[in-house]
Amino acid sequence: MKLLGLLGGMSWTSTAEYYRLLNEDVTRELGGLHSARLLLHSVDFAEVAALQKSGDWDAAAALLADAARGLERAGAQGLLLATNTMHKVADRVQDAVDIPLLHIADATGEAVRLAGVTRVGLLATAFTMEQAFYRGRLAEQYGLDVIVPEAAQRADVHRIIYDELCRGEIREDSRQTYRRIMTGLVDQGAQGIILGCTEITLLVGAGDVSVPVFDTTRIHVQAAVRWMLD
Repeated sequence: MKLLGLLGGMSWTSTAEYYRLLNEDVTRELGGLHSARLLLHSVDFAEVAALQKSGDWDAAAALLADAARGLERAGAQGLLLATNTMHKVADRVQDAVDIPLLHIADATGEAVRLAGVTRVGLLATAFTMEQAFYRGRLAEQYGLDVIVPEAAQRADVHRIIYDELCRGEIREDSRQTYRRIMTGLVDQGAQGIILGCTEITLLVGAGDVSVPVFDTTRIHVQAAVRWMLD
């Protein structure tokens, strides 16, 4: 089994989910007492979130690149960036190391295309919904038509992520808000919904909308486990 470097803490709630799923999937594949071989560097998310808010993506990239180099020096054979939003700087992180970074949008794009979905709704942070680094990759490399909620709804999705889910707070009224937004995307022709922030899976899932749901956390983990055991 390859040794995976997990670059997490963005937020700790989703990184805990990554850790659980990685170990459950390895146990399912290998049986017995097997568990995932992991190195974890968990950053202080307050620092990263402040850089996101100020638009200082260069500093954010430098912080994560330095952490990635540390994981490589410690023996990691590959990297998992346990966040969708910070894949905005994934290329900078990849350039800092000589080991592969398993890109979350690639794993997601392949899963959506395999399901036969071509028009997909995206729920994520405002950065991921509004900027081209994620939607553009899905469109250009996987031929997907990606639609997002209207501006006020995007603000609600973003607020719930940062003010609630990243703090481990799960609220029923927020679940209902997400359900309404997902239903609106379906009404616009979405054949599936990408949960494009690793915390969202803590709030909603396959039973909350009438079309297939693509949980990027689980999809990313499945791709990582295939790589680890290949």
